[in-house]
Parts: sequence; structure tokens; C-alpha cells
Amino acid sequence: MPSTKPAPYILILYYSRNGSTQQMASLIGRGVEQAGIEARLRTVPAVSPVCEATQPDIPDSGAIYCSEEDLRHCSGLILGSPTRFGNMAAPLKYFLDGTSALWLSGALIDKPAAVFTSTSSLHGGQESTLLSMMNPLLHHGMLICGIPYSEPGLMSTQSGGTPYGASHHAGQKNDRQVDSQESAMCMALGKRIGSIALQMNK
Repeated sequence: MPSTKPAPYILILYYSRNGSTQQMASLIGRGVEQAGIEARLRTVPAVSPVCEATQPDIPDSGAIYCSEEDLRHCSGLILGSPTRFGNMAAPLKYFLDGTSALWLSGALIDKPAAVFTSTSSLHGGQESTLLSMMNPLLHHGMLICGIPYSEPGLMSTQSGGTPYGASHHAGQKNDRQVDSQESAMCMALGKRIGSIALQMNK
């Protein structure tokens, strides 16, 4: 009987308010595809303190909203968020808080995962945000992968980039584009997760 297992893919799940995190997600996706595996970009809707506020089922632009099935069947996960007071943004945390069924089933155990972020200020909590995003992934039993120091940009960057994951300094007005070193680290992170996932799927 033929297998119904879906083709392997890396889920790049992110929330972006001003476009920087979305730009990073695209670069990470290019790195994933360099490894020879599909990159599936998904986002999450904003949350509102007003109970009646709703979002359209399909965003006006960018990636479509992530479903539980997107997450369940991924071969690896790369999670991205802008920094909010040294933590991930509320919409991404809200989505992750609703994944208890996947936790109960162990659907994500032993799958590779990584994280990325963008901040307005250079020391605005990049590393603490990356660490905060790792917490739910560890609870899901995922295998956390960062950027190794074999990536030369880690030793020379004067903007974003950490061993905990890719990062970007967007500037006070959120208008600073992802620079060449930040781009290289985004792509290196994507390629690493893609390569590890393919090795684990053999």
C-alpha cells in the first residue's frame, strides 16, 4: 500500500508587524531550499484586547495563517518573532499556547527547530527573545539548533546575529534593511535545519 506520508518540509512560522521578521523568514526559506527541502512559510493573526475584533481568514499579503496540520507534519520548525520587551510577540505565543494537542501526542518530538528575531534597538533583547521562543519548543521535545561559530559572520557582525539564532537590528524607525551579514546568517540557519531534517528523514 503506498505511503500517505507528506513530502518533508520545514515550517517557517513567524509573526511580523513591520516587515523585518517577514524579510528574515524569506531569507531563511532560501537557505532551507538550498538544503534541498521545501520551505513552508506561515504566519499567525494578530491578537486584540477587544473580544469582538476579528481577522480575515486569509491575510491581505504575505504568508497564509498556520494550521495545526502544518505544524503536526513538518520535518522541522523555524520560529520567528519581533522582540516585545525581551520576549516573543503575543500573537505567536497565543498560537503556541493552543498547541497542547500536539504536545499530548508527541507530534514534534525529535524534530529539529530554530528561532529568529528582529529588534528596533541593537541591545533590545534579541538573545532573551530567542531564548523565550525555545521554551515551548523544548516542552514539545524538539531538538534546538543555533548558528555555530563556523559561520564567520558571528565573529564580525556589528548588528544582528547570535549563536542562539538569526537576528536583525531594524532601527528605531524599523526601516533598516537586513544587511549582508544578517542575510548570510538567516540563510545559514535555514540551510542547517533543512540539512538536519533531511538526514533525520533518511
